[in-house]
This record gives sequence, C-alpha cells and structure tokens, in this order.
Amino acid sequence: AVMDIRQLTPRYFVAPQLSPDLMAEYKAAGITRILCNRPDEEVPPALSAAALQAAAQAEGLEFVVQPLTHATMTEQNVIRNREIGADQDGVTLAYCASGTRSTIAWALGQAGLQSADAILTAARTAGYDLENMRGFLEQHAP
Repeated sequence: AVMDIRQLTPRYFVAPQLSPDLMAEYKAAGITRILCNRPDEEVPPALSAAALQAAAQAEGLEFVVQPLTHATMTEQNVIRNREIGADQDGVTLAYCASGTRSTIAWALGQAGLQSADAILTAARTAGYDLENMRGFLEQHAP
C-alpha cells in the first residue's frame, strides 16, 4: 500500500481508504488524528473502523469516527465532523472511499468561516472538484 494523503489546510488532510499497515507512515507525515468518515458497511472487516482504530492507537494516533454517506451528510453530522476534526488541535487526516465525502464534509463545515473561493481552491488543489457547491458556499460565506 502507498500513502496517499491530500492537503486541504496545513492541519487538515483527506485521503481515500486508509491502510492499517501505514499508520506509522501517517504519523511520520505529521498526522496526529485519524477521522473515519467511511461507514463499516462499505468495507471488509479488515478495514473496519475498529481495525483501523487499533492500528492507529498502537502508533499513538487519536482515532475518531463520523461515518458519512450522501444521505447522512446532515448539518448536525457536518458540525460534529468539524468539532472532532478541523476544530481540534493537531493535524487531522480524514478518510472515506475516495476522499470526496471527507472533502465535502470539510467544505460544508467551513461554510461561513471561509470564502467560497478559498474553500473550493483548497479542494481543487487536493484533487477534488466541488464547484457544484459554489452557490451554497457563497450563500453562507462570512
């Protein structure tokens, strides 16, 4: 497995599905917290949140869980996702299947805190095109 992490901010990274055997590499890259946005229903037991949590904690990494699907991307879940991720000290690495959901959740959580351009540029730089969210982000811009 090859480490694939993409930077949204100096303290917030996103990634496709993480590998339990790369936890030491994530830590070496400066990550202090893993945020699981992928529901267990989508993965085999070897990649469950519990399996990744055990591997993360063995390396001294924090591990927090906020499963997200298109259907559960509610305001409440987005706020909780920000509270346990971007609002914390340290450096968070959030993951899902491709990193897209984690990026969308981050962007929604930053609406009202950053301009639409700043949010969309960060996403684009990380490889995620969220241009279809521009209207929402501009409506909620600070």
